Amino acid sequence: MAELLYETIPSLDLADFTSGDPQKKTKFVQELGEAYNNIGFVAIRNHYLSDELSAGLYTTIKNFYALPDHVKQKYEIPGLAGQRGYIGKGKEHAKGRNTGDLKEFYHVGQEVLDDDPIKNEYPKNVWPDEVPEFEETAMEVYRRLERTGIQMLKAIALYLGLPESYFDHKVWHGNSILRPIHYFPIENSDQVPADAVRAAEHGDINLITLLMGASADGLQVLRRDGKWIPITALPEQLIVNVGDMLERLTNKKLKSTIHRVVNPPRHLMNLPRYSIPFFMHPRSEMNLAALPSCVDESHPKLWEDITAGEFLNQRLKEIGLKK
Repeated sequence: MAELLYETIPSLDLADFTSGDPQKKTKFVQELGEAYNNIGFVAIRNHYLSDELSAGLYTTIKNFYALPDHVKQKYEIPGLAGQRGYIGKGKEHAKGRNTGDLKEFYHVGQEVLDDDPIKNEYPKNVWPDEVPEFEETAMEVYRRLERTGIQMLKAIALYLGLPESYFDHKVWHGNSILRPIHYFPIENSDQVPADAVRAAEHGDINLITLLMGASADGLQVLRRDGKWIPITALPEQLIVNVGDMLERLTNKKLKSTIHRVVNPPRHLMNLPRYSIPFFMHPRSEMNLAALPSCVDESHPKLWEDITAGEFLNQRLKEIGLKK
């Protein structure tokens, strides 16, 4: 397929996929596949997250991040490798870098309500006493983004020539993470490392990422020709991008595109930015070995076989969350 040089990421309507109209569904699958072959990102409307719920979670996380550092740090739990609760300022860095990103964040994970033994793999969620509405709001957002992600993976499966339900059991009770991020204000930029940025260039670890509209500009995607393209989700949209696990599974047929959050102009560094991605992970036992249909003489296998759990552990060490 010839490479397209998008000036902005394509916008698609998830209702075309879910409406029951075969022609609309086929068109959605093809357009999604074309976008993921090229830029690795799409904007999606008519997903399952309401504007009201999105606004409610943003209000909730602003209340949490307004708390004093010593209060927030009560929810930073040693030994969890940052997989639940609060992760403090500058603790995470991009793969290949040592300078921490100019952000703090909170991790909300899967809650298994039946007797699925995978429950034993997941630590319990950590909820701040000072913001009692956090739990209910965050878990409702989590479920709706997970439901949207399942539909996106059904479309991806069809594009890859797989059964529509291919990913369903792989992401059932998957190790997905909701991450409300606070890019904190910098009152004096001389007090941070010269090379520090809000989020250095990186690819996401997971299958797909669903990103709620952020509170300010700053997200940029690296196009294949080396040009950075700015992305801003409209209020009713989710940005959905391919992660490294899906790139690996498809032997790079679907692209995990490098992206970053740049610092604002110096005179705006004293303003905060909030962002809430949902990192959709499979169950740890999922095999990420390249699909046979994605390997041929022209596209030799790029990576060794690895499970999702092994790959996640490897990457958590590379970004500084796991020792």
